[in-house]
Amino acid sequence: MPVRSNVPMVSADGIRFEVATGAACIDFVYTGGAGERARWETLHTPRDLAAWACTSGIAAGAEPDDVVVEAGELVLARELREALWQSANLLADGIPLSPEATATVNRTATAADLVPQLVADAEGSRTVALHRPITGAQVLSALARDAISLATGPYADRVKRCGADDCALLFVDTSRPGARRWCAMSRCGNRNKARTRRRNEGDHASR
Repeated sequence: MPVRSNVPMVSADGIRFEVATGAACIDFVYTGGAGERARWETLHTPRDLAAWACTSGIAAGAEPDDVVVEAGELVLARELREALWQSANLLADGIPLSPEATATVNRTATAADLVPQLVADAEGSRTVALHRPITGAQVLSALARDAISLATGPYADRVKRCGADDCALLFVDTSRPGARRWCAMSRCGNRNKARTRRRNEGDHASR
Protein backbone atom coordinates (compact mmCIF):
# COMPACT_ATOMS: atom_id res chain seq x y z
CA MET A 1 0.00 0.00 0.00
CA PRO A 2 1.45 3.41 -0.88
CA VAL A 3 2.39 5.53 2.10
CA ARG A 4 3.87 8.94 2.57
CA SER A 5 7.63 8.35 2.49
CA ASN A 6 8.32 10.53 5.53
CA VAL A 7 5.99 11.59 8.33
CA PRO A 8 6.76 15.07 9.72
CA MET A 9 7.09 15.16 13.49
CA VAL A 10 7.90 17.70 16.21
CA SER A 11 9.69 16.55 19.36
CA ALA A 12 8.70 17.70 22.85
CA ASP A 13 11.59 20.18 22.75
CA GLY A 14 10.43 21.65 19.44
CA ILE A 15 12.84 19.88 17.07
CA ARG A 16 11.32 19.14 13.65
CA PHE A 17 12.22 15.85 11.99
CA GLU A 18 10.74 13.19 9.71
CA VAL A 19 10.23 9.47 10.26
CA ALA A 20 10.16 6.93 7.44
CA THR A 21 7.55 4.59 8.94
CA GLY A 22 7.73 1.80 6.37
CA ALA A 23 4.02 0.90 6.57
CA ALA A 24 0.68 2.66 6.25
CA CYS A 25 -0.56 1.33 9.59
CA ILE A 26 2.53 2.72 11.36
CA ASP A 27 2.08 5.99 9.50
CA PHE A 28 -1.42 6.18 10.97
CA VAL A 29 -0.36 5.83 14.60
CA TYR A 30 1.54 9.10 14.28
CA THR A 31 -1.65 11.08 13.75
CA GLY A 32 -1.91 11.32 17.55
CA GLY A 33 -3.18 9.14 20.35
CA ALA A 34 -3.46 8.74 24.08
CA GLY A 35 -1.05 9.99 26.70
CA GLU A 36 2.16 11.58 25.47
CA ARG A 37 1.13 11.06 21.82
CA ALA A 38 -1.75 13.49 22.32
CA ARG A 39 0.61 16.34 21.42
CA TRP A 40 0.63 15.00 17.83
CA GLU A 41 -3.16 14.82 17.58
CA THR A 42 -4.37 15.76 14.11
CA LEU A 43 -7.69 13.90 13.90
CA HIS A 44 -9.97 16.44 15.56
CA THR A 45 -12.83 16.23 13.05
CA PRO A 46 -14.08 13.76 10.40
CA ARG A 47 -12.69 16.15 7.78
CA ASP A 48 -9.22 15.70 9.30
CA LEU A 49 -9.36 11.94 8.70
CA ALA A 50 -10.53 12.54 5.12
CA ALA A 51 -7.62 14.91 4.50
CA TRP A 52 -5.12 12.50 6.08
CA ALA A 53 -6.35 9.63 3.88
CA CYS A 54 -5.57 11.71 0.80
CA THR A 55 -2.18 13.11 1.82
CA SER A 56 -0.93 9.80 3.25
CA GLY A 57 -1.54 7.89 0.03
CA ILE A 58 -4.28 5.62 1.39
CA ALA A 59 -6.78 7.37 -0.86
CA ALA A 60 -4.23 8.22 -3.54
CA GLY A 61 -5.48 10.64 -6.16
CA ALA A 62 -8.56 11.61 -4.18
CA GLU A 63 -9.45 14.96 -2.65
CA PRO A 64 -10.85 15.38 0.88
CA ASP A 65 -14.29 16.07 -0.59
CA ASP A 66 -14.16 12.58 -2.14
CA VAL A 67 -13.86 10.96 1.31
CA VAL A 68 -17.01 10.85 3.42
CA VAL A 69 -16.24 10.26 7.10
CA GLU A 70 -19.06 10.01 9.64
CA ALA A 71 -18.61 11.12 13.25
CA GLY A 72 -18.83 7.51 14.43
CA GLU A 73 -16.09 6.50 12.01
CA LEU A 74 -13.77 9.04 13.60
CA VAL A 75 -14.35 7.33 16.94
CA LEU A 76 -13.57 3.98 15.33
CA ALA A 77 -10.44 5.48 13.78
CA ARG A 78 -9.10 6.41 17.19
CA GLU A 79 -9.91 2.95 18.55
CA LEU A 80 -8.09 1.33 15.63
CA ARG A 81 -5.14 3.67 16.08
CA GLU A 82 -4.68 2.58 19.70
CA ALA A 83 -4.93 -1.08 18.69
CA LEU A 84 -2.30 -0.53 16.00
CA TRP A 85 0.00 1.30 18.42
CA GLN A 86 -0.28 -1.46 20.99
CA SER A 87 0.23 -4.19 18.40
CA ALA A 88 3.25 -2.50 16.84
CA ASN A 89 4.91 -2.18 20.25
CA LEU A 90 4.27 -5.84 20.97
CA LEU A 91 5.76 -6.83 17.60
CA ALA A 92 8.82 -4.70 18.35
CA ASP A 93 9.25 -6.48 21.69
CA GLY A 94 8.62 -9.94 20.27
CA ILE A 95 5.58 -10.41 22.51
CA PRO A 96 2.33 -12.13 21.42
CA LEU A 97 -0.32 -9.73 20.24
CA SER A 98 -3.19 -8.69 22.50
CA PRO A 99 -6.48 -10.53 21.83
CA GLU A 100 -8.37 -7.27 22.34
CA ALA A 101 -6.24 -5.29 19.89
CA THR A 102 -6.31 -8.15 17.40
CA ALA A 103 -10.11 -8.27 17.63
CA THR A 104 -10.30 -4.54 16.90
CA VAL A 105 -8.06 -4.91 13.85
CA ASN A 106 -9.98 -7.93 12.56
CA ARG A 107 -13.36 -6.30 13.09
CA THR A 108 -12.25 -3.17 11.25
CA ALA A 109 -10.90 -5.24 8.35
CA THR A 110 -14.32 -6.76 7.67
CA ALA A 111 -15.60 -3.52 6.14
CA ALA A 112 -15.44 -3.14 2.37
CA ASP A 113 -11.99 -2.26 1.08
CA LEU A 114 -11.15 0.59 -1.29
CA VAL A 115 -12.39 -0.23 -4.79
CA PRO A 116 -10.06 0.34 -7.76
CA GLN A 117 -11.54 1.52 -11.04
CA LEU A 118 -9.99 1.27 -14.49
CA VAL A 119 -9.81 4.63 -16.25
CA ALA A 120 -9.23 4.35 -20.00
CA ASP A 121 -9.36 7.05 -22.64
CA ALA A 122 -9.64 7.11 -26.43
CA GLU A 123 -5.88 7.48 -26.80
CA GLY A 124 -5.27 4.12 -25.13
CA SER A 125 -4.08 5.45 -21.79
CA ARG A 126 -5.02 3.29 -18.81
CA THR A 127 -4.81 4.34 -15.17
CA VAL A 128 -6.36 3.35 -11.86
CA ALA A 129 -8.57 5.55 -9.70
CA LEU A 130 -10.52 4.78 -6.54
CA HIS A 131 -14.29 4.52 -6.73
CA ARG A 132 -15.95 7.55 -5.18
CA PRO A 133 -17.27 8.40 -2.74
CA ILE A 134 -14.71 6.79 -0.45
CA THR A 135 -16.04 6.07 3.04
CA GLY A 136 -14.27 6.36 6.35
CA ALA A 137 -14.95 2.67 6.91
CA GLN A 138 -13.07 1.84 3.69
CA VAL A 139 -10.07 3.89 4.77
CA LEU A 140 -9.97 2.15 8.15
CA SER A 141 -10.43 -1.27 6.55
CA ALA A 142 -7.44 -0.62 4.30
CA LEU A 143 -5.34 0.30 7.34
CA ALA A 144 -6.46 -2.78 9.27
CA ARG A 145 -5.64 -5.03 6.31
CA ASP A 146 -2.24 -3.40 6.03
CA ALA A 147 -1.63 -4.17 9.71
CA ILE A 148 -2.63 -7.80 9.17
CA SER A 149 -0.22 -8.06 6.23
CA LEU A 150 2.56 -6.54 8.32
CA ALA A 151 1.98 -8.84 11.31
CA THR A 152 1.93 -11.98 9.15
CA GLY A 153 4.47 -11.02 6.50
CA PRO A 154 8.26 -10.99 6.09
CA TYR A 155 8.66 -7.66 7.87
CA ALA A 156 6.90 -8.68 11.08
CA ASP A 157 10.25 -9.05 12.82
CA ARG A 158 11.46 -5.78 11.33
CA VAL A 159 9.12 -3.64 13.43
CA LYS A 160 11.56 -1.77 15.63
CA ARG A 161 11.70 0.86 18.32
CA CYS A 162 14.20 3.65 17.95
CA GLY A 163 17.57 2.75 19.47
CA ALA A 164 17.75 5.93 21.55
CA ASP A 165 17.09 5.31 25.25
CA ASP A 166 14.73 8.29 25.44
CA CYS A 167 12.76 7.66 22.23
CA ALA A 168 9.77 5.32 21.87
CA LEU A 169 9.06 5.88 18.17
CA LEU A 170 8.42 2.83 16.01
CA PHE A 171 9.19 2.05 12.38
CA VAL A 172 9.42 -0.87 9.99
CA ASP A 173 13.00 -1.47 8.92
CA THR A 174 12.68 -2.05 5.17
CA SER A 175 16.39 -1.60 4.50
CA ARG A 176 18.07 -4.53 2.75
CA PRO A 177 20.50 -5.35 5.62
CA GLY A 178 17.88 -4.73 8.31
CA ALA A 179 20.33 -2.64 10.31
CA ARG A 180 18.35 0.56 10.80
CA ARG A 181 18.58 1.82 14.39
CA TRP A 182 17.03 5.26 14.56
CA CYS A 183 13.59 6.74 14.03
CA ALA A 184 15.36 9.50 12.12
CA MET A 185 19.05 10.07 11.55
CA SER A 186 18.42 13.82 11.70
CA ARG A 187 17.21 13.48 15.27
CA CYS A 188 18.23 10.45 17.32
CA GLY A 189 21.03 9.34 15.00
CA ASN A 190 22.74 12.72 15.20
CA ARG A 191 22.17 12.94 18.94
CA ASN A 192 23.89 9.58 19.35
CA LYS A 193 26.81 10.76 17.22
CA ALA A 194 27.15 13.87 19.35
CA ARG A 195 27.10 11.85 22.59
CA THR A 196 29.69 9.43 21.22
CA ARG A 197 31.91 12.31 20.15
CA ARG A 198 31.70 13.97 23.56
CA ARG A 199 32.42 10.67 25.28
CA ASN A 200 35.45 10.04 23.08
CA GLU A 201 36.72 13.56 23.66
CA GLY A 202 36.31 13.08 27.40
CA ASP A 203 38.20 9.77 27.31
CA HIS A 204 40.98 11.40 25.33
CA ALA A 205 41.23 14.32 27.75
CA SER A 206 41.46 12.00 30.76
CA ARG A 207 44.48 10.15 29.43
